[in-house]
Amino acid sequence: MKVKDKILSILESSEGYVSGEEISRALDISRAAVWKHIKSLRSAGYVISSSTNRGYRLEYSPDTLSAEGIAKGLKTEFIGRNIFLYDETDTTNNRAKENSSSPDGSVFIAETQYGGKGSRGRAWSSPRGNGIYLTVLLKPDLPPSQAAQATLAAGLAVCRAIGHGAQIKWPNDIVIGSKKVCGILTEMSSEADTVNYIACGIGVNVNDESFGGELENKATSMYIESGVKYRRSDVAAQILNELERVYKQFSDGGLAPILDEYRSNCVTLGREVSVIFKNKTVVGTATDVDEYGVLSVCTDDGVIRVNSGDVSVRGIYGYA
Repeated sequence: MKVKDKILSILESSEGYVSGEEISRALDISRAAVWKHIKSLRSAGYVISSSTNRGYRLEYSPDTLSAEGIAKGLKTEFIGRNIFLYDETDTTNNRAKENSSSPDGSVFIAETQYGGKGSRGRAWSSPRGNGIYLTVLLKPDLPPSQAAQATLAAGLAVCRAIGHGAQIKWPNDIVIGSKKVCGILTEMSSEADTVNYIACGIGVNVNDESFGGELENKATSMYIESGVKYRRSDVAAQILNELERVYKQFSDGGLAPILDEYRSNCVTLGREVSVIFKNKTVVGTATDVDEYGVLSVCTDDGVIRVNSGDVSVRGIYGYA
């Protein structure tokens, strides 16, 4: 932890003023160094009052992501216990893959991404200070064929974490009402029968106040749905807590232990859907998600089983 972060931690844990002498003694640095780091914190948006003979007091913290802020809310055994924090990066999935030798459960999180992407290479908007853009590096003892189902498990975890009636649009979007609040992108490295790692990327619209252009009728945020501004470190911690709970169940028994809950939270089921299947567009009713994560769609020509691909759901994202 950097000295500046240690000073911030001391101020956050104190209910009143902390003297410069006390901080310098605790961190074995000079009073001048304390003052230098206080100035740096103020420039980053922290409001820190100072009083002669009393010291410093933290009055206000901006909503910046920090490893320490996330760690405070964690109740996990291994997910999030190793955090890589970036002010800006292309994608957190790329950072996870680049650091794939890191421990299982390592988290890569950024304030903003300039190359954010969703499924099928679509761009994912990652504005600074509003959302959560993170990737969890997972190393499950599963065959590659089963590891792909981790996307569905992660979707259930996010639904639990953010609330507000969030549901899953199979396989990898989280929606509130008819609009998208979160996207999940998993990328895997594997050999013949071994998974090396899964990079599970999660992007959540948290404090966005509006969306323009084509996103206006397709995207929403936790703030838009609740009228409440959230501390993103708290939201990130809650997502990681729920992800570990779901991931443990998934690792032990595949989708079976969580399948009923997944189905009850899947907005796709029971609705008319349009599916690209075998190079043609097929319309039918989504009827089930099975223990392999496969979507069943009842069409005029019978039931088809969809493993992946674009599935448009009537009433979602403006599909009529």
